Amino acid sequence: MQPTNPNPAAEATSENNPDGSRFIRACLRQPVDRTPVWFLRQAGRYMQEYRDVRKHHTLVEICKQPELAAEVTITAAEKLGVDAAIIFADLLLPLEPMGLDFEFQAGEGPVVHHPVRTAADVAALRTDRAGDLAYVAKAIEKVAAHFRNRLGIIGFCGAPYTLASYMIEGGGSRNYIHTKRMMYSDTNAWRSLLDKIVVVLTEYCRLQVAAGADVIQIFDSWVGSLGLADYRDYAFEASQRLIHSVQQMGVPVIYFGVETAGLLTQMAATGADVIGLDWRQPLDEGWRAVGHGHAVQGNLDPITLFAPMEVLEQRVKEVLSAANGCPGHIFNLGHGIVPTTPVENVQAVVRMVKEFRLEKAHG
Repeated sequence: MQPTNPNPAAEATSENNPDGSRFIRACLRQPVDRTPVWFLRQAGRYMQEYRDVRKHHTLVEICKQPELAAEVTITAAEKLGVDAAIIFADLLLPLEPMGLDFEFQAGEGPVVHHPVRTAADVAALRTDRAGDLAYVAKAIEKVAAHFRNRLGIIGFCGAPYTLASYMIEGGGSRNYIHTKRMMYSDTNAWRSLLDKIVVVLTEYCRLQVAAGADVIQIFDSWVGSLGLADYRDYAFEASQRLIHSVQQMGVPVIYFGVETAGLLTQMAATGADVIGLDWRQPLDEGWRAVGHGHAVQGNLDPITLFAPMEVLEQRVKEVLSAANGCPGHIFNLGHGIVPTTPVENVQAVVRMVKEFRLEKAHG
């Protein structure tokens, strides 16, 4: 079902951005002069400026130092010429104030040292320390002050299912055995875990919006591990609740997952303003599944950024043509930029998206 309560952000452009940027208007399916563009993981190891910072700081250190987080956010957005800047942070940051330590191990990715596996583990998690994440809000303040409404400012968090799976598995997983075992075998503990995550994420998003975030993106990175029935029974309600809570703060919400072709209609039923599409189906097919009452974001395959320029241009035009000029398309990748991507190819895509409007207008 669609939500019965209207999204306050849909009544007007974001209160945090009174000029109403191109990006925010597209999130709300309002007319724009051209398709806005930004990229998932646009600040990252493919960019020399970021690698220079990483020589002296770990990923978590950058996240926790607002000056550094703002610097890498601003540098990437300006170098690419995109329409939105997403704050440099990590999905797992809320785990620490909940009482779970984690680290990034070389070649292993994030590792949670004491995974949540029992009802007692869930009961021990805290929900009263979301304020410890204020360093992310301070970074957003710096980015917002720098751009002064010239770009949309995106805050973000992980979705309840994805954060829960990280907590339970202790990191990434291929089969999510521990996660699904708790879902199926101890549903009370599972729902209590999701409830606690939603409490913390709601306050975390509130900090980001108060600091100047115009939009919140909710990453359900691992939701594609669920079939439709399991998504509906074990993950949907918590995501819907979080999305509604953020919308009541007066900003639009982007809800993004990977390998979600079979889940899109149900994901759209959360009421999210924008549904992020991965690259595994044509954009127009994904939008039909979502419904044109929602905006969509995507959906170029990130590995296309390694292709010869003529192939890259063809694929960019295919995505834009599939959108067919409908209000509510935000050009993006179907997942994040990978580390060895040529920066000049990312910049070229931005130019292609901007020029496509001119071709349509004068064609």
